[in-house]
Amino acid sequence: MEALVKLITNPALISVLLLCVLCLRKINVLLAIIISTITAGLLSGMGIKNVMDTFISGMGGNSETALSYILLGAFAATMAHSGFTNVISDKITKIVAGKKLILLGILTLIAMASQNIIPIHIAFIPIIIPPLLSTMNKLQIDRRAVASVLAFGLKMPYIAIPAGFGLIFQNLIADNMIQNGVSVVRGDVWKSTLILGLGMIAGLLVAVFVSYRKPRKYEDKPISTTPNIESKFVPKHWIVILAALATFVVQLLTQSLPLGALVGLGIIFSFGVIPQNKMDHMMNEGIYLMGYVAFVMLVAAGFASVLKATGSIDSLVNLIMNYLPANIILTSFIILILGLFITIGIGTSFGTIPILAVLFVPVCVNLGFNPQQIIVLIAAAAALGDAGSPASDTTLGPTSGLNADGQHNHIFDTCIPTFVHYNAALIAFALLGIWLLS
Repeated sequence: MEALVKLITNPALISVLLLCVLCLRKINVLLAIIISTITAGLLSGMGIKNVMDTFISGMGGNSETALSYILLGAFAATMAHSGFTNVISDKITKIVAGKKLILLGILTLIAMASQNIIPIHIAFIPIIIPPLLSTMNKLQIDRRAVASVLAFGLKMPYIAIPAGFGLIFQNLIADNMIQNGVSVVRGDVWKSTLILGLGMIAGLLVAVFVSYRKPRKYEDKPISTTPNIESKFVPKHWIVILAALATFVVQLLTQSLPLGALVGLGIIFSFGVIPQNKMDHMMNEGIYLMGYVAFVMLVAAGFASVLKATGSIDSLVNLIMNYLPANIILTSFIILILGLFITIGIGTSFGTIPILAVLFVPVCVNLGFNPQQIIVLIAAAAALGDAGSPASDTTLGPTSGLNADGQHNHIFDTCIPTFVHYNAALIAFALLGIWLLS
């Protein structure tokens, strides 16, 4: 009875549940995270000043990501105003030729390429998606299917493919397991996480061919961020392509996405693709496109910082671990659910790997898990929070593009569909992988 009381009064558990409830009640995500943060701090005994100080200082954990999104938003705005996005949209529309699955397939490949081939992450969404909304409306594509497709392309590659963001993700898993006493070869991580990628494919197929296959009608509304420019390739678009390549190369060489975006913007303005007197307008539009996503990422980092400071995550895990069953599959399921609760409020799979490794690796070793099974558990637990979290860039990104005309709800049209399809698949295939690797 005492353990149950400790469980239901745990500040981390209460704050994450509160965040989910507030979001489902259509409270603004930014405000929901702040309210949940304050709740977690006060319930753990922290003073309100200490809570806010920890929260604000912790926001710096995602400062580089936030700056990247602002600059890439400005870059997206310049591409749109140059007419380049209209050219791309027109080409895709001609290739699609009225076939829904071809459009969904193209968007899947573009999203996957944003993680590995040209690792710009969600920055392509406000560039590509808004001009395509009219085509989607004509085809009566359910935008929940598009959100599922985009989320798949943003997640599956880093889980299963050891390149780009995938290399970073898998190296993080290996490094943190080594730090916690388990020997792992970096290059072998993908061999264990590949089954999770297959789970993502299963979730995608269910979303596209079962859940959201029926037509859904939307109104044709004007999109302020997509200027009415003729869809014709002109010489200045070569400069835009050069700027995009420069952004990619600089990012790879310096490992700095903000610097890459800054170089791309510099090329566009220096060559007069966009007049210099419109520079302020482009930056303002970049903030409009991606500023909200950037600020949500900042407050999510602050939320994570407060949760760590309360010590309630450690308490929650230690409490439940004392009652784990001997059955390895049932134990794995409980660990995955714990991982889901830890990561869904924070919204970043990359940022929660160190937390998960410290908490779960020693327990798994004591329970007899082998290194490959631990890799599957850590990777799946981290990815679970990324799919469906209101504060994840994997959900915020698709919404930023699909809601350009105000007809796509972040929680009900992005978060819940991705949560249901991909988290169920990740848990099922993680348990299958652990069984196969035993």
